[in-house]
Amino acid sequence: MKTLSPANLLALGFMTFALFLGAGNIIFPPSAGLSAGENLWSTGMGFLITAVGLPLLTLVALARVGGGIQELTAPLGKLPGLVLAILVYLAIGPLFATPRTATVSYEVGIVGLVGSSWQTLLGYSLLYFAVVLWLALKPGRLVDNIGKIITPVLLLALVILGLTAMFFPAGPMGEPTGAYEANPVIAGVLEGYLTMDALGALVFGVVITRAIRDRQVQETHIVTRYTIIAAVIAAFGLAMVYLALFQLGATSSTLVREGANGGQILAAFVQYRFGAAGSVLLAIVITLACLTTAVGLISACGAFFSREFPVTYNQVVWVFTIFCMAVSNQGLDSLIRISIPVLVGLYPLAIVLVCLGLFSANLARPQNIMRPVMAVALVFGIIDGLKTAGFVAKDTAWMSALPFSSQGLGWLVPALAMLVMALAVDFVRHGKHRHA
Repeated sequence: MKTLSPANLLALGFMTFALFLGAGNIIFPPSAGLSAGENLWSTGMGFLITAVGLPLLTLVALARVGGGIQELTAPLGKLPGLVLAILVYLAIGPLFATPRTATVSYEVGIVGLVGSSWQTLLGYSLLYFAVVLWLALKPGRLVDNIGKIITPVLLLALVILGLTAMFFPAGPMGEPTGAYEANPVIAGVLEGYLTMDALGALVFGVVITRAIRDRQVQETHIVTRYTIIAAVIAAFGLAMVYLALFQLGATSSTLVREGANGGQILAAFVQYRFGAAGSVLLAIVITLACLTTAVGLISACGAFFSREFPVTYNQVVWVFTIFCMAVSNQGLDSLIRISIPVLVGLYPLAIVLVCLGLFSANLARPQNIMRPVMAVALVFGIIDGLKTAGFVAKDTAWMSALPFSSQGLGWLVPALAMLVMALAVDFVRHGKHRHA
């Protein structure tokens, strides 16, 4: 029976950490910290639930069923499972996550040097995605080598930033604003959606399990155990980075305007503490880190869509890269604002899928449980998404009566109720069948 050494397990954990350490992980904690102010820690705990806990559970669920999103969605049926997989790949690919890598690196690195205008954003995005296209069309060890160099450097930069924010803050903690004052934990939970890490985990899970199996570890229970260990290592690292960036944002209210995005907060703090040289170095590191993330996401989308549809890998890469370039020119604030309703609608599906996937192996008929609960999560998730986007009134009587509806979690209680009903019905049917 083949096993991994402690050194290899640690390397696997750092690889998992590197997969998740992208643009969203860097920009959302500072902005949430700025809004949370003195409610930093309660908001941070909520943020860790969806930005760390949920991705960890996703990796465990994927390992239990074989490592891929297709296996996890199998109880839904081929077509519903394919539709959900497409939505996940589009969200982490051309619609939000990949364009965001360009806008984050632009906000952090370029704006401070040349100023902000639509012309500079257009020029930067053209150059940025030209490099992404070139690398994605010729995948090889170049991207791997860059990632191996840049990820430790970026981690070191974030550690320095975090320690500086802890011991040499820019100022006192600000006052909490809006939802961060009334419901800081729920606000943190919803902010954690924006990292897209749970959706990313649905794609990255197969990468991690394959990395384990490539070392001749084949027993499912051992693969699951190693995946859990890697996920815990990555989760610990991400939690430390998040809390440090929360602290940075919470103490930077004197440097930026209210409502500033995370890229602006990060750039302002670095300029304040380290001057122009620090800003240039951080800009280079984050730009390269975002670049490798973009190449990885585009390549993953190319592989998925060329496998599922009659198109070639190169065709998908060309179309998605051009589309990402166009979307990135909406700017970071616009991209975040547009993505929130979609993620509010999509995340309930991901949460239900992962939670049920953890226990599907113990169910006699997992499809009888997963399909009705996913259907309820879909309906109420769409309603919450439409409410967030402003297309549906937030004060509708029947929706307002739902627990947590005002916090964007109106789907939770109906989904739990359907889960109880589905389990009861399946138990009765299964019991009758077994008794007969």
